[in-house]
Amino acid sequence: MARTVLLLCGDYMEDYEVMVPFQALQAYGVNVDAVCPGRKAGDICRTAVHQGSGHQTYSESRGHNFTLNATFDDIDASKYDGLLIPGGRAPEYLAMNSQVTDTVRKFSDSAKPIASICHGQLILAAADVVKDRKCTAYPPVKPVLVAAGAHWIEADMMDKCVKDGNLITGATYDGHPEFIRLFVEALGGTIQGADKRILFLCGDYMEDYEVMVPFQSLQALGCLVDAVCPKKRAGETCPTAIHDFEGDQTYSEKPGHAFTLTASFEGLDTASYDGLVIPGGRAPEYLSLDEKVIAIVKEFMEKGKPVASICHGQQILSAAGVLKVFEDRAMYLQNSGFL
Repeated sequence: MARTVLLLCGDYMEDYEVMVPFQALQAYGVNVDAVCPGRKAGDICRTAVHQGSGHQTYSESRGHNFTLNATFDDIDASKYDGLLIPGGRAPEYLAMNSQVTDTVRKFSDSAKPIASICHGQLILAAADVVKDRKCTAYPPVKPVLVAAGAHWIEADMMDKCVKDGNLITGATYDGHPEFIRLFVEALGGTIQGADKRILFLCGDYMEDYEVMVPFQSLQALGCLVDAVCPKKRAGETCPTAIHDFEGDQTYSEKPGHAFTLTASFEGLDTASYDGLVIPGGRAPEYLSLDEKVIAIVKEFMEKGKPVASICHGQQILSAAGVLKVFEDRAMYLQNSGFL
């Protein structure tokens, strides 16, 4: 039976921390209702991009507009199988909302899975559900959790996740793959590790969601995912772009997260990968002019390996001449009466 979970949202929740689990869980067959106090289905919440920028604390910039798909006033906690709480700045004010904390307590009292990340644990503390429970979080949240009686687990790395019974906590979005896997397992699901190797073709100003959502979703499934960019090495970053429709005649663009590459482009053994992913954004405009990029795409297509391209990524497919093959096949099937 399909599981249904509740996602507690608010303005300026962290961009990745809402969309990655939201879409990953849906891809795995879990129904997700995203709600916000005082808002209804179809309304939006603004998100925030939080990341380290070499200062003493993280920086913040505007993220995507996240569309809610359910109405807070209509929710019945008893009908949900689990609860998700993103971080960001939203938990600062959501923790003061009695309807929010009452909802969290209902999930805790019924021992349903609760997964909270980064600053989301401020809400857990306010709801008084962490006493004597092992928890981690973004380090500055420690005093609040300790004051609430939690057994603090230090996040030695920012991908740290801790599971204590039905409670799952994570330090930051770096830990999404394990965070999501633990939540799926707590819901009664099984992660069947695909054990496949996937290659991501990245570039500067690729769309933020279009790279990180599939990247971490595939990692959560147990895939080994390598992200590369021409003329860059493992450990270097690509700036991303946030594309949104905000009432103008075309999409707007804002700066997104800095995405860290996990492999080097030069010397890449493309034959060792089982599939290829091409994010959209503005990167495909210049990547489609790179002969090495085009050669990689052709190689995957000629070998019949899965190639997943989204949005503007199809500019690369077009430059590689691989879309013509499917156009010819479609025309043949249509002329033969199959379509």
